Amino acid sequence: HGFSLVIADMVQSGEQAKYPLAVVSKLLDAFGKDLGGGYDIGCRFKTTLSRSVLGQRAQELNHTSLVGAFHGHAHQRLCQLDHLATYVDGLGLEDLEGCERTFSKSNALASSVRYASVFHRRQAIANYFQHNDDHEIYANLSTFLYNNYKQALRIISDSQQSLPRLMHELGIEDASIFDAWLAEERAYLTSLSHEPTNETLQMEYWQKLVNLSGSKKDLDAAMAAWTIATPSTVQFRARDIALTNKIETTRRHAIENHEKDLKVVQELEMKLGVTRRWVPEDQEWKDAGRLVANRKFQRALDHLESLVVARIFELSKMNQAGTGYKLRKHIGKALQVRSAAICMALDKYNTAARALSPPRPALSWEEVVEYAFLADFDLLRDAWQDISQRPWSTPTGRLTMDTYFKMCRAREEIQRLNIEIKRLATYLHDESQYLLQCEKQLRTVHPALAHQVALHRKVRARFSEHHYHRLHKISMLHGFTGSIMPGESIEQGPGASASSPTVCIPPELISDGLHIDQGSEDDALEDLEEEENAEADGEEHARILEGIVQVAFDV
Repeated sequence: HGFSLVIADMVQSGEQAKYPLAVVSKLLDAFGKDLGGGYDIGCRFKTTLSRSVLGQRAQELNHTSLVGAFHGHAHQRLCQLDHLATYVDGLGLEDLEGCERTFSKSNALASSVRYASVFHRRQAIANYFQHNDDHEIYANLSTFLYNNYKQALRIISDSQQSLPRLMHELGIEDASIFDAWLAEERAYLTSLSHEPTNETLQMEYWQKLVNLSGSKKDLDAAMAAWTIATPSTVQFRARDIALTNKIETTRRHAIENHEKDLKVVQELEMKLGVTRRWVPEDQEWKDAGRLVANRKFQRALDHLESLVVARIFELSKMNQAGTGYKLRKHIGKALQVRSAAICMALDKYNTAARALSPPRPALSWEEVVEYAFLADFDLLRDAWQDISQRPWSTPTGRLTMDTYFKMCRAREEIQRLNIEIKRLATYLHDESQYLLQCEKQLRTVHPALAHQVALHRKVRARFSEHHYHRLHKISMLHGFTGSIMPGESIEQGPGASASSPTVCIPPELISDGLHIDQGSEDDALEDLEEEENAEADGEEHARILEGIVQVAFDV
């Protein structure tokens, strides 16, 4: 919901792996099993976590490393299938970018703690996040639930209208096939992550044969180079001697290069078990040549993809609020250079695409610059199998699949929100009663402490009317399936809002010799009564609104 649970103070070291490892350790202690964590490099962090001392414990507790929605769409498609929230059951519409928003919001704190001592810096950071949690995150909690519910209902409504039409275009009747498509796409991309060893050797052998053919031509040319000298032309001048030495050196280099290439070819023939050396007319030569062309095509695509990734991030940064004029100009110049590099990479890609058999369609500049996400890039890598006719590789198929999974996540979000809304209504009811009882018990034994409890209660109660109003609006949404009636909390331990309070005064407040005479006690009680009278109207309005909500639900 946006509350800050764990904060790491990184001063000079930068964002190292020890910080998320410490955070995961703390969260595993607090929440136990079936925990998922979003991180912009969650795919790599999963490997780091598995190899650390926390690896076995994280595996036993079923910890899952995920990637946020913003960063995840810039990752490779295979990474998205395993770590993107859209394809992970149970996550709902969570984008896993809460830490990024909180970090961006806290940037304003940096200037005030830049030259502070360690104590004052951490004190300022702790106070900032405490204030943010108490007066912004908690104040907007019901609004957060309301907006998420509206978003989920809108996605479900739009998907129910567009999904049947898309399925009809593809000739699909059963929606369960989308899970099979996802598994098939994952298996295909996994097969592309590593080249088969035998094919790698064949491509290397083909390339060495090409090198051997080239060195053989150079050797033949060097051996055929003659200098014709007759008694009338020979003069044995320095120029003639230098020319002779150059020819001999070129011949020696050609012999050495040919022998080196021949030795490499012989070693590869032993590894592949080739009994007769390939020639361009052989089918094996042609097949290996196609594999090499595909490899060049993929590498050209990788280079083009990396440039497009940089362009996407630079454009997003340039259009981001808070980016200064000078930085925008700097990014603009970088984009001009990037555009020239993309043009060159695009030419190389189209050249490699034309060399394939059959040739791949060329990409235009307009198609490349319109890429907002990079999932489509990975589908161009059909090195060992043709996927052009697979339904999930077509634009319509991919749109249909994404629409289906977004609808599934929206339904999960509705289920979770129904639980969270019930919990919020229960918490609002229980906490008010709990704090009132604590305050009543402390009035006679420790009025000063009772006064602090009253202040805390009033700080929390100032948002109650807003929360009840939002809960009522949620209940009026078309498609709402939950309940805004308070439930019964299962947390009955000491300090829980649903428990019966037993006042326990901290020893340090007693041992300090804090003494309050009768006059002071009477004054304190009078102050409390005045403050309670001043807040009575607001609390009465909140109770009236709560009653209205309950009546509306009963109707």
